[in-house]
Amino acid sequence: MTDALRTDMYQLTMMQAYWHSGHNPEATFDYFIRKTPAGSYLLTAGLTYLLDYIENLRFGEDDIEYLVTQGFNSDFLNSLRDFRFTGDILAIPEGNIVFPLEPIVRVTAPIIEAQLVETYLLNRMNFSTLIATKASRTVYAARGRAISEFGLRRAQGNAHLEATRATFIGGCTSTSNVLAGKELGIPISGTMAHSFVTSFEHEIDSFRAYADTFPKNCFLLIDTYDTVEGAKKAAVVGKELEQKGEKLMGVRLDSGDLCGLSKQVRKLLDDAGLPYVKIVASGDLNEWKIDEHMRNGAKIDFFGVGTELVTGRPTPALDGIYKLSDIVENGVHVPKMKLSEEALKTTLPGKKLVWRIFENGTFKKDIISLDDEEIEGAEPLLEPVVKHGRVVCDRLALPEIRNRTHENLSKLPDKYRKLDDAPVYPVEFSPGLKALKKKMVEKIKHEEIGLY
Repeated sequence: MTDALRTDMYQLTMMQAYWHSGHNPEATFDYFIRKTPAGSYLLTAGLTYLLDYIENLRFGEDDIEYLVTQGFNSDFLNSLRDFRFTGDILAIPEGNIVFPLEPIVRVTAPIIEAQLVETYLLNRMNFSTLIATKASRTVYAARGRAISEFGLRRAQGNAHLEATRATFIGGCTSTSNVLAGKELGIPISGTMAHSFVTSFEHEIDSFRAYADTFPKNCFLLIDTYDTVEGAKKAAVVGKELEQKGEKLMGVRLDSGDLCGLSKQVRKLLDDAGLPYVKIVASGDLNEWKIDEHMRNGAKIDFFGVGTELVTGRPTPALDGIYKLSDIVENGVHVPKMKLSEEALKTTLPGKKLVWRIFENGTFKKDIISLDDEEIEGAEPLLEPVVKHGRVVCDRLALPEIRNRTHENLSKLPDKYRKLDDAPVYPVEFSPGLKALKKKMVEKIKHEEIGLY
């Protein structure tokens, strides 16, 4: 099975129309985000899927047979048997910080090829970037406490692996998703469910059974009946483990006033001589709730976050788009742009680059320029990842991408990491880009709208 048909119908109809009219010029498309769902920044993720897609992009015979039933031209379909992506792609690598309007991926190829790439790119990059950004905000709210992702059961079907991967890029330390551990090498973690506790005659019986099974990695869920009473029983089991030369690793709170209960449980454990026992909190958590708990002095050592994290709640989808910015006609680059009554939907013309200027080791501002402009004292963000249809970039291991995230976030001034009311990070247009945009707007108004 191929991914060639993982696309929208209108991509294929446009492809046939390009083919039928003999209109297949070199074209450049930009993938960018119009606005952030929350906060000031986005954390890039998902590029690895695009690179895999480009390497394996083919139309199989079963794809062709299906398209026959949809009324496509047989000669056009025959041409798809030899379809390969032959273009170039620049991208800002995964684990980087980006801001609205900045090209994150730049695709240059014959327009038939570049058009097909759109839907798959948006499908994978939008989702992964949304979840990675959400994870980075959640990790920030925890103020150094670890975040474990617990979202498999609430994830959107088979998107669970992609979501878990993105949360790890965003800074989560582990996952409950065992398949993600096997397939992606992400550390896995887990305790027990309330069903385990209630299946025994008494709560302490379940604790003892679990401790006997996992004496070196014992975490007990203590809120099944009453959290404080559960903590007292956990302390008993903790002391019993000590007598065997082992230690109770932690207890988990999953309901109630997590902040207040964590303080009570911490005191109870400390008074019992168990200061090393960690307190884990879970239960419909998100970055705002975690931030509130931390501001109120919660005695929580790490958090398990599920639904809100892997679904990107409250944002159902990232507002990422893929727009044509340049066409080559008779060897000459012709800039293209979309004009709209909504200023936000007006796109930037021409082949572009993104640059970052630092001050004292931290982000100062970004500049979007035309392809032939050099920004003095700035670092380019877009890197070649595909050349003539072949992947040419290094494919970093997941922990390396995660480390890159940490490094980049450490350079982002703290004011831009605020959960709410973060200031807008400065993204400027170069002189050349500003002049081209003005010229293009005037040209479109004259030639297409007839205003003057």
